[in-house]
Amino acid sequence: MVRVSGYQLFATTVLFQLGTTVIFGFASPAGRDAWIAMLLSAFIGMFMILGYTALMNMMPGLSLVEWFPKQFGPWLGIPIAWFYPLLFIYDAGRGISDLKELVPLTLLPGTPTWVILGSMMLVIMYFLSSGVEVIFRFAGLLFPIIFFLFVAEILLLLGSRNVHFDNLQPLLGEGWGRVWKAVWPFGILQTFGETIEFAMLWSFLRKPGQLAGINIIAVLVTGVTIAVFDMLAIMVLGEGVFQRNIYPLLVLLRQLSISDFLDNLDALGVMYFMTTIFLKISLHLITAVLAIQKLTSAKSLRLPILIVTVTTLWIGSNMARNVTDHIFVGTRILPYNLWIPLFIVIPAILLMVAWIRKKAGTAL
Repeated sequence: MVRVSGYQLFATTVLFQLGTTVIFGFASPAGRDAWIAMLLSAFIGMFMILGYTALMNMMPGLSLVEWFPKQFGPWLGIPIAWFYPLLFIYDAGRGISDLKELVPLTLLPGTPTWVILGSMMLVIMYFLSSGVEVIFRFAGLLFPIIFFLFVAEILLLLGSRNVHFDNLQPLLGEGWGRVWKAVWPFGILQTFGETIEFAMLWSFLRKPGQLAGINIIAVLVTGVTIAVFDMLAIMVLGEGVFQRNIYPLLVLLRQLSISDFLDNLDALGVMYFMTTIFLKISLHLITAVLAIQKLTSAKSLRLPILIVTVTTLWIGSNMARNVTDHIFVGTRILPYNLWIPLFIVIPAILLMVAWIRKKAGTAL
């Protein structure tokens, strides 16, 4: 039986929430106040995730797609539940689309896109076939390496002559308006709302009583990490470059050099971006596979794994004509049409129904 430690769940959650967020520059429309938008998003996102954990505590032993038939009945609950694995597959396709745009631009400019994406999906298919425990173990091993690189980069940047603290001033010079636009809805939902898919995996936690505490600490670590990189990007690059550049972290890492010996460390940023997006896509797909297995009562995971990986590759390869279209859909269309209903509205209704039924059952 699959059992996951508290540390493995914490590491996996943090790396999942970081995903592509750092590389794209979180809340760049908020300009020099982007780091404030990040901390505010983390604060609100923490309560949203605690709502998910409350649902888990009300229905112990059940996963995300089993909550809805339990509370709404099979005729309404099962159709609603199907939206979630389909969304996870679509989100995985967005991750593939991120790779399609970034990797040829940086690491492998002469390599055909289909070779990059096809190779990635073959590795992910093998990874998924290895099982849930392997994914969590991989995240547990990866976490200290990634954060060692983060700390090293922060120290190198602070030790350089490129950091200008004046770039953070004036604080909230244009008020809370643009900060809130960066927070709602994209800032909360893209980084923290997607964590709802971990409700497919929380039942594997060895000590269920640790769940809420692990999620709180994970959100705090994610929020502080991204806020620090936003602050550094603003201090080094200035507000204008930070806002205009699609990949501000890569531009930031290009400012690093070690005694004129090691330069252009943005390739390092691309490599750990690829590692975290590999993990995030794998988590999107393993949760989709587990959800499909629950909803179809499939005995084997092999066919669902094949179906979701092929579908994800097709979606990611054909999602957008260019990175501008890709970002526009992700920031302007997806949050309002899919994320708000599936991450906020439906879980909120489910929480109210579960609470009322629990109170009614207690009263009886």
